Amino acid sequence: MKFNVKLEKAEEGGYVVTVPALDGCFIQGETVEDALENAKEAILCYL
Repeated sequence: MKFNVKLEKAEEGGYVVTVPALDGCFIQGETVEDALENAKEAILCYL
């Protein structure tokens, strides 16, 4: 299964990922790579 994600730079540093298809699924990471890896884990947990 594939999900679109929205990646934004956080004001306080790091990055925030939102998964629009999964209500309330927000993830953070220090780097882009960390944020996207954390998003994969969060999506699996959400489902």
